[in-house]
Formats: sequence, C-alpha cells, structure tokens
Amino acid sequence: MKKLFLSMTILIFAISCGGGNGKNANNYELALITDVGTIDDRSFNQGSWEGVKQYATENNITYKYYQPTQKTTDSYIDAIDLSIVAGAKLIVAPGYLFEPAIYKAQDTHPDTKIILLDAVPKDDATGNIKISDNVYSIFYAEDEAGFLAGYAIVKEGYTNLGFMGGIAVPAVIRFGYGFVQGVEYAAKELNLNNIKVDYTYLGSFVPSPDTQTKANAWYKNGVQVIFTPAGGAGNSVMSAAEQNNTWVIGVDVDQSGESPTVITSAIKMISKSVYDGITDYYNNNFKGGQSVILDAKVNGIGLSMESSKFQNFTQEDYDNIYSKLVDGSIKLLKDTDVKNVSELPLNNIKVNLLQ
Repeated sequence: MKKLFLSMTILIFAISCGGGNGKNANNYELALITDVGTIDDRSFNQGSWEGVKQYATENNITYKYYQPTQKTTDSYIDAIDLSIVAGAKLIVAPGYLFEPAIYKAQDTHPDTKIILLDAVPKDDATGNIKISDNVYSIFYAEDEAGFLAGYAIVKEGYTNLGFMGGIAVPAVIRFGYGFVQGVEYAAKELNLNNIKVDYTYLGSFVPSPDTQTKANAWYKNGVQVIFTPAGGAGNSVMSAAEQNNTWVIGVDVDQSGESPTVITSAIKMISKSVYDGITDYYNNNFKGGQSVILDAKVNGIGLSMESSKFQNFTQEDYDNIYSKLVDGSIKLLKDTDVKNVSELPLNNIKVNLLQ
C-alpha cells in the first residue's frame, strides 16, 4: 500500500520538481532533496543542484530534485523514499536539518549512496552520530572563508564593520570567528588600531522587518560593511544596505546577483564538492563512511573575486593571503577552541557584542 502511495505521489512531484536528461525519463539516478527551499535560493540548494546538474548533463545521467512539503524529519524521509522509488542511486542532501533524516535513511536504504553537506548523520533524540559506508559527509572551513572576508574588507579600506550571523550554530560561529581574526590580521599588517566590529546573532535565518530595522540602525550609526552569514535573513540586511548606500558581504555562494550592495561573498565550493563526490561514485571511489572538512588546501572555500566590487584589494593580494592558509602559516581559532568571540586574542581591533 505504501509503495502505491509513493508511486502516486511521485506523479505529483514530477509536476512541481525538476526533471532531468538521459536514458529513461521515469528513472532518475541522481537526486537532490532540497531543504524546503527552492533550487534557485542563491544558497545551498542552488549550489548543490548546479553540481548535480553539471555532472548529469555532461555524462547523460538522469537527475531530479525533490522539495519536501514541510521542514520536518518525516517530510525529508518521505522525499528520500520518493527519490529511491524513482530510481535514485545517489542522493544529495544539503544542510544540517537533514541530520536526523539521514541518520535513519542510511540504514533504511543501505544500497543508496548519500552526499550530506554541512552535516553529519545524528540521532535527534540521543545526539548519537553514526556515518555508515553509504554516506559521505562534507563540511567546509567557514573560519577560513570568514577570515578572507575580514582580511579583504580591511585591506579595501573599511574600519567600521559589522557581523550579523543567523542562528549561533557551529558553521555561523566559525564564519564569525574567522571574520574577526581576518580583520585583526589585516589591522596588524597595516598597523591600524581604530577598527571596530559590531557583532551579533539574529536568532533566525528568515528575512524579517526586525532584521532590516536593526541593520538600518547599524548603518546609520556608521557601520560601513556588514558580513551576514544568516541565510534568508541576509536579504533583509541587503535591503537596509540599499537604503543607506552601504555594503554587505554575502555568504555560501556568490550573492552578487542578490543586491548591488554585495561587495564580495565568502563562499563554499558547494557545486564543485557535489560534482566531485558524484564523480567519485561513478569512478567506484565513493568516500563513504567518513566526514571531511574542505578547506583552502583543497580549494574548498574562497572569496568571489571575479564579481567583487573591490577598488583596492587586488587578485594578487588575495592570492598571497590564500597561499598562507594553504601552507598553514596562518592558524585560526575555531568554536572548539574558544567559547566566545571575546576570548579571541585581539590587540588591534575592538569587538562590540550586541543583542
């Protein structure tokens, strides 16, 4: 009975979700399960979909995305089940909200490979973590991406900065710690001691009038640039920046298309990592049973330099500082090293913790 229900539901999904190319239009080998949002969200869903689509179109593989109806573990599992009934051999799941769903699905569907981004399979009730051989967990070095953003914006010439994170989850915290350390590093290089960073977590990844009002107040009080790893809430910050003719640093993917106020973005190479993971699968080299952190050494993070609006910070500057991350001469503190941004060793800049 459940198989009949799933088969009927697939027909509904086929109307609203993206199809693919290839040998059999009713059998989709590659699947993306979106995090409720859409594949054009300018964030994880879109980056992941671009990686799936690129590999599939280059290699004539069928592919499809499935959008859960609700932001619940049961809804994610239903979408995973639907994709497998439709023929999925490999599933891409972007984001930490998939942790409990993949924790269950990895055992329910042991023959299906899963690429899990920015997350690890975790039991919601016990907190137990288990990575089965059919799951490849990918994280990114947000601290390094944030560092590059902080370093670049000071080298560009800005001294009154802001950090508005979404919810204080580890990835967002690492972005913030890295940003502050990048600001400090550049300040030392330039022998500056007049730089300040207003710092807060919004408590949400959702755009809202309150976030726009808060960002507007920061800009009116003199903040020149706000780094905003805050999901959809970042769009509210961009709206405030547009009103004040100021700047925003985007996050995760190149967000320059979101607003003319995006001076650069601290990016994770999402589409590349998905593409590479799928390539490994079809080359019989799937990296299941492990969790990796993609950093500068493997070109896992960076800044969107080509679309940036920098006037002073050059590609040569970027290449020089990036090489120091690659060779390990720059050591960054993470959320596992200090409990609060105020515990970072800062001598040249001032961080104001705000509500």
